[in-house]
Amino acid sequence: MEKRILLIGDKKSFMVTSIAKELREEGFEVIQSLHDVTEIERIENKPDVYLIYVEDLDDMMEFFVYLRDRVVERDISISVIGSPDEIEKIYNTTSKDKISAAFTRPVNVKELAREMLNVVEKEGERLQKKKILVVDDDGTMLRTIKSWLSEKYQVFMVNSGAAAITFLAKNQVDLILLDYEMPVITGPKVLEMLRSETSTSDIPVMFLTVKSDKESVMQVLSLKPEKYLLKTMPPADLVANIDEFFEKQKIKKYM
Repeated sequence: MEKRILLIGDKKSFMVTSIAKELREEGFEVIQSLHDVTEIERIENKPDVYLIYVEDLDDMMEFFVYLRDRVVERDISISVIGSPDEIEKIYNTTSKDKISAAFTRPVNVKELAREMLNVVEKEGERLQKKKILVVDDDGTMLRTIKSWLSEKYQVFMVNSGAAAITFLAKNQVDLILLDYEMPVITGPKVLEMLRSETSTSDIPVMFLTVKSDKESVMQVLSLKPEKYLLKTMPPADLVANIDEFFEKQKIKKYM
């Protein structure tokens, strides 16, 4: 379990200083930052667990929008400290399921540090899951697929072929679920681009599409996708196909 936390808040604040001190006494490596996007982006090897002390939510709303997008891109864990009203507004901005833990002010720093041990432990368990990138220009479909797969897998989402290429330049995944018909860069074109680059040529790709005609299927066979799945299939069947793929990979590894 990697006990690392990015603590976001005013470094001169008594409470933020107290929280940082207590976390370090619990054995955490604590990296501190203001709620400043530029400052956070400059941090190398950022932790996957963020703890945010909210002092002026109105001043931080744009920051939480940024975090909402970061959760999708990097699948980070976010915990917040604030008033009940502030926490409710944060839920509305980022969605409740993206918040790992919420602490109401005034907070007991010793209890908070102990609870963050649980957050980090759960994050460590989650990071052991296989990583799947879903590429689809339909936002509703992205969220639906993520809801089907998130229990077993780490799921990342992008809404275009260009975004997929950008994401994969910085992140590694174990499988890509790729839509066929997308504007600007189609699914087949995305797969062609991935296969042409050494760093991405071996990433397994499954098409997940509504296009079931023989011509569409034949067009991509030479690019060797792992499977060609239809969006109309029941959720359990999609999960079963992915489970079967990873199980076969595991067997191959030990043969």
